[in-house]
Amino acid sequence: MDIALQSRAPHQAQSRHFEWQYLDLMKQIWTHGHERSDRTGVGTRSLFGATMRFELSDNAIPLLTTKRVYWKAAAREMLWFLTGDTNIRPLVAQGVHIWTDWPLDSYRKATGEEIDRDAFEARIIADADFAERWGDLGPVYGKQWTDWPVYEPVDAEPSLFRKRPKGINQIAELVESLRTNPGSRRHIFEGWNVAELDRMALPPCHKTYQFFVADGKLTGLLYQRSCDLALGVPFNIFSAALIIRMLAQQCDLEPGELIWNGGDVHLYLNHRELVETQLSREPHGAPRLDIVRQPDSIFDYRIEDFEVRDYTPQSHIAAPVAV
Repeated sequence: MDIALQSRAPHQAQSRHFEWQYLDLMKQIWTHGHERSDRTGVGTRSLFGATMRFELSDNAIPLLTTKRVYWKAAAREMLWFLTGDTNIRPLVAQGVHIWTDWPLDSYRKATGEEIDRDAFEARIIADADFAERWGDLGPVYGKQWTDWPVYEPVDAEPSLFRKRPKGINQIAELVESLRTNPGSRRHIFEGWNVAELDRMALPPCHKTYQFFVADGKLTGLLYQRSCDLALGVPFNIFSAALIIRMLAQQCDLEPGELIWNGGDVHLYLNHRELVETQLSREPHGAPRLDIVRQPDSIFDYRIEDFEVRDYTPQSHIAAPVAV
């Protein structure tokens, strides 16, 4: 075991940088996690049940500083979710590659062609028909958030049901609920549609969001069922904080906290170099996120509306994605 992992002492809560809770969780999993087989075949060290809290007042944003988090990619993904789109083509066109591995893997298995990622993405961009066939992820995140399917009985045949042309826009209903009934305990949107899981390239990991209004502040809680702590969670906590900030602006509220709850929190066994490198580093600084424009709707934000300042992270740490 790396000496840095053994010697680091717990940090007192009153003096802790927000990132220590993440690093302490990483250390706990790496040193005491249960070693398990998993869907990808790579293997993990895991624990079940974890919580982190991040203060969002004064434009604070939980961007890790012990490695670079490419926040614009996470923001572009969130904006893509809010469109309800499920095809990777708009993401790839913006240089966002975080969803490519799943359709690429499906294409390789279906065709036997050993195409690399760059060539696959070039075809996705250049050929709309190819993108329609091979770039769609199924009814993932944004589809459920903005168009949850609803079925109604056929009048002449009550035992038959038909799908409504447009489903439930959970995000639009959430905004209305926050504005008109802030004390509600039903400020929730959900991605875990059991009936459609088998059609998704990946069932939702960050699955349930709930919100709470008190003293003019909006706090959000994210429950994440499956948590790739090294690669996925840094994006997830930024994205969750971002949507809290967007919702707060739309509802004339101040941002409160992000509370992150993880179910199966794990580190992949092939992430040793990343883990040991990151745990040898010290967090620093206080990143801030400014939203420079208030659009008319939660669905009208653009990447240019977000500016991050005072973010001076240490260097990126590469690691493989388990598909």
